[in-house]
Amino acid sequence: MAHFAKLENNVVTQVIVVSNQDILDENKQESEEKGIEFCSNLLGGTWKQTSYNAKIRKNYAGIGYTYDEGRDAFIPPKPYNSWLLDETTCQWKAPVDYPTDGKRYTWNEEKTSWDAVTE
Repeated sequence: MAHFAKLENNVVTQVIVVSNQDILDENKQESEEKGIEFCSNLLGGTWKQTSYNAKIRKNYAGIGYTYDEGRDAFIPPKPYNSWLLDETTCQWKAPVDYPTDGKRYTWNEEKTSWDAVTE
């Protein structure tokens, strides 16, 4: 099965599963172009292929993700204003590394630091 993401202004609005049979080219090889054509004919709009195992476009597309053409990547919504984009993974990361002391923490955007979770 292949997965395709519908884009509106480069924002993912829908993700669908397409049968491999529907994306075969004339040589019986899977083709993203054939998948895009199939999705466009079926539902209209602009489509990009996505992958659960992140073999293409860095991340599996989810609704609300942005497609960045320059990076050819799906980027999740930014969780906090202070977080920075990791150019290698196209994932957001805190400006301060998560503590490695085995305790649980939650991000405090006001202090831009990790707060220990106390129960």
